[in-house]
Amino acid sequence: MAYTKEEFKTLVNDIQAQDWYRNPIGFGIAKVDRGQLDSSKILQATYPLINWNENFGSAAILLDALKKAGQNVDTTASELVCDMSDEFLANCVEAFRPYIPEAKGEDHKNVQVISALSSLPIDSGLTADDYKVVFIFDDENAQSVEAAYLKLYALSTGKAALRSLNLNGIFGQLHNCAWVGNQPIELDWLRANEITLKLSGKYPAIDMVDKFPRFLSHVIPADNTRILETSKVRMGAQLAAGTTVMPGAAYINFNAGTEGAVMVEGRISSSAIVGAGSDVGGGASILGVLSGTDGVPVSIGENTLLGANSCTGTAIGDSCILDAGVTILPGTKITLSEKAVEALKEINPEKEIKTLMRGMDFLGVNGVHFRQNSVNGQIVAMRSTREVKLNADLH
Repeated sequence: MAYTKEEFKTLVNDIQAQDWYRNPIGFGIAKVDRGQLDSSKILQATYPLINWNENFGSAAILLDALKKAGQNVDTTASELVCDMSDEFLANCVEAFRPYIPEAKGEDHKNVQVISALSSLPIDSGLTADDYKVVFIFDDENAQSVEAAYLKLYALSTGKAALRSLNLNGIFGQLHNCAWVGNQPIELDWLRANEITLKLSGKYPAIDMVDKFPRFLSHVIPADNTRILETSKVRMGAQLAAGTTVMPGAAYINFNAGTEGAVMVEGRISSSAIVGAGSDVGGGASILGVLSGTDGVPVSIGENTLLGANSCTGTAIGDSCILDAGVTILPGTKITLSEKAVEALKEINPEKEIKTLMRGMDFLGVNGVHFRQNSVNGQIVAMRSTREVKLNADLH
């Protein structure tokens, strides 16, 4: 039991000095949604707060509380998912006692989580079975739904950089569900109860069927970020402040997103990243690692314009323009005039610029305007003379 902050710090140091302890990469307490037919099946994990390479003092308290509550705490594994219990909560409350009176707003959020769980109304209908305590110690393939969601949260909240986490195994862990708002429903349960539900007028209005929930079901975006249709951003996507995602053809997949204020009217596929100040035009497509880029993720530079219905499967640098309808893939042959070669060499002195290049050769080359010759169909490149600038009032 800790009565003062000094005693709390001593307690943390004592726990961290023990042989069994090691700092996790990430941790949190999740409310879980279980299968309607199979209650052992976790359909979704919702975290009110995640910790990612931070708050190791709180991690020590939670792990020690689990051990004292009789849980098998194995920190040698890549991840740890434990049941919650009243004893665990009581142990946490005793350890966090010095901070409970001042836990509010942005201060001591882990304490706030424990306090909120300890004071849930009796008539809430929730029990310890509705919660899991989750830790990730090594960035290996996900072994549980809870750990998979913890990684998706780390990406969508911006606590982990895009393309920095091992997401192998995510699809294998998540279940394909019918989603009604933020509620996942087992498809087998719907099939088993279809007749009764329909005859009684209680068949749900299903929003989608997918393994992933929507970004806005779990993440509150920055004040100047706009998402005009909830279906356009998948959980695991990352949106920098100032990003606008329009309806229609816009879409941002998991482990993909923006690094600054960006206008998105096209598709940013899995693992694709768009730099600040860029504009992904209506119907434009940035290919992802799941759709034809040979497993090489695509990055779009800053202040770059992808014209309507254009497509790129290779990296494009800063201050570039891809005309409407033009497709640039890694193997696409692109011709340049001698004048264009010299102009691009001036601003890219460390790059090899030639009269005939492939799409993949433009990695890190800035200030390029990609066009298609309307007479012979050739894709040509030249020095861009236009500035791509987003409307500040919109972002």
